[in-house]
Amino acid sequence: MHKVYLGLGSNLGDREENICKAISLIDERVGKVLRQSSLIETEPWGFESSNRFLNGVILCETTLSPREVLKATQKIERELGRKKKSKVEGQRSKVEGRRSKVEGQKPTANGQQPRANYKDRPIDIDILLYDDWKVDEPDLKIPHPLMQERDFVMTPLKEIQ
Repeated sequence: MHKVYLGLGSNLGDREENICKAISLIDERVGKVLRQSSLIETEPWGFESSNRFLNGVILCETTLSPREVLKATQKIERELGRKKKSKVEGQRSKVEGRRSKVEGQKPTANGQQPRANYKDRPIDIDILLYDDWKVDEPDLKIPHPLMQERDFVMTPLKEIQ
């Protein structure tokens, strides 16, 4: 069995219900949820929005590989109304690492450069950690490369580690 930490966030619709549904589906399809952090309300990170997020972290025990966890969580996101991640239309972007920054836009209220593929969403599920594995593939990075920059990830993660 493997231990996987997943970050969850929602800023559209009934945020708490979205996260609860995601956790239930993760428990069914990814593996038993062993621990769950408190949910915290936060400002959007990397883009401007008037919709605040609820964020939390869960720990699951799974037999799935990291790639299988990614596929399962992406399917859950789609089922709960998440649209495909995409670049901001009409904006020229410069690729820097895994994420695209939107050129010509000022930093957001939280000081972050706007990111081309960040927008409001009913659910977001990120693989934060998978045992002590390191994965560096174009669409899958473990540990999550931006988690250290995000208090909304690190605070709930520390709560359940």
